Amino acid sequence: MGQLILGPVLRHVDATSATVWVETDAACEVGVAGRRARTFQVGDQHFALVVVDGLEPDSSLPYEVTLDGEKVWPEPESVFPPSRIRTGPVGTLLFGSCRAAKTDPNDPGPDPIGPDALDAYARRMAARPEREWADALILLGDQVYADEPTERVLKWLEARRGDSEPKGEVVSFREYGELYRESWSDPEIRWLMSTTQTSMIFDDHDVRDDWNTSRTWREQMAALPWWSRRIRAGLASYWVYQHIGNLTPRELEELPLYRAVRDAEGDVGPMLEDFAALADLEVDGGKPARWSFRRDFGRVRLLMIDTRSGRILDGDRLMVGESEFAWLEENARGEVDHLLIGSSLPWLMPHALSHLQSLDERAAASPGLRGRLGEKLRQAADLEHWPAFRASFERLADLIRRLGSAPDAPSTICVLSGDVHHSYVARADYPRPTRSTVLQLVCSPVHNDPPKIFRLVFRLSWARPAAALLRRLADRAGISPDPLGWSKVSGPHFGNSLAALHLSGRTGRFVLETAHAEGGLRVVAEVDLP
Repeated sequence: MGQLILGPVLRHVDATSATVWVETDAACEVGVAGRRARTFQVGDQHFALVVVDGLEPDSSLPYEVTLDGEKVWPEPESVFPPSRIRTGPVGTLLFGSCRAAKTDPNDPGPDPIGPDALDAYARRMAARPEREWADALILLGDQVYADEPTERVLKWLEARRGDSEPKGEVVSFREYGELYRESWSDPEIRWLMSTTQTSMIFDDHDVRDDWNTSRTWREQMAALPWWSRRIRAGLASYWVYQHIGNLTPRELEELPLYRAVRDAEGDVGPMLEDFAALADLEVDGGKPARWSFRRDFGRVRLLMIDTRSGRILDGDRLMVGESEFAWLEENARGEVDHLLIGSSLPWLMPHALSHLQSLDERAAASPGLRGRLGEKLRQAADLEHWPAFRASFERLADLIRRLGSAPDAPSTICVLSGDVHHSYVARADYPRPTRSTVLQLVCSPVHNDPPKIFRLVFRLSWARPAAALLRRLADRAGISPDPLGWSKVSGPHFGNSLAALHLSGRTGRFVLETAHAEGGLRVVAEVDLP
């Protein structure tokens, strides 16, 4: 009998259908709630995405997973409630980013990087009645750390490869698979993702730190003999483990690559890596994949933006290319109560850091020593967020202003972000007030521990004297005035955290909770919406 390696992961859910993702150890037929799908093969790994259709709206269906007719989920010794597919209204959405794998899941001692906020939430949720469960989970990047493997994975790589290079770097699809197995195998996260519909997007560590920071960075990577294998495996594995589950059943059927993979006989790895090589090309439009996607939770809309793979790095640097931004503008239309813009990287940052990033972009574009120093600072200090792509920063500000000022404006427009290893809430203030309340909501990390110096830097970067000084320097450098103001409402907050949006009609509340050593969660911030 086949074995279940990973999953089930509940992915796209609407009023009458759901998709459930699994990884198995052999080719088989996967059954979920009376629906079946054959696995497809990548190397020696096997996957399936089961479309469960014909569901009743506003229902809660417990389900099992079978492989060739034999039940493999739930596990016999599980202490968690049965996994369920819930098609009712979405009132509570969880979000966060930057979840490093546990150094040693079997070590009962304190976790060196602190307790995992997502695990803590799963334990609490499992102990509560279903009516109190979260309805959706949004993961905003760094689901795996391909450039920072744990000691266990480093030993596994050494045993797999011997002395061959590169040391401490994953290269192949199978090696990426080991990262996902390590990150998604612990019981808490496995149960939570089996019963809470989950959307996700990559950030840099899913591929490599500073991914697509600049043209110089791409050239430096291209010079590495193993990089072409790495980027193909990174994007191919992302397509399998994360991307296809973001799509609706209809979108899947309209995707030629998905149909080809699903219907293929034998190994589809070469097909996926050829696709990944094209997806990595830096072109504005014409790519074989759009990683950005849209999710509608009733009258709440999530537009998740690819802020990594779609960058334009020559000429007028763009965080999001023209065709991708046109997609964002088109899908932002429509009457909703709340518009959520998912961006792994924050749009509104601490003021001093925002001005510094725009200054550094200008410096790095200069010839000679000034340009080289600007590039070194950009990579060393991770100066690659929206303000470091000044044209895109201003264009997103203008789009949000127009959406928030329209007669049918949402009650709130919230940009959901992570990456920066601290959490905060900032409110946007346009010269002409918008009808919508516009907020930047940041939650990072879920499970990581950056150097302690980061805490001092982030606190100081909100300070008015530092912001004023850097704004004056920006003025002297000819950088355009900010198209809006913004103010910190809460934060900065540090520690492993998870955020929740509790939405009801046109009102809501943002709640940030931080994991503590005793294993639970502590509320550190609450902000009413609007």
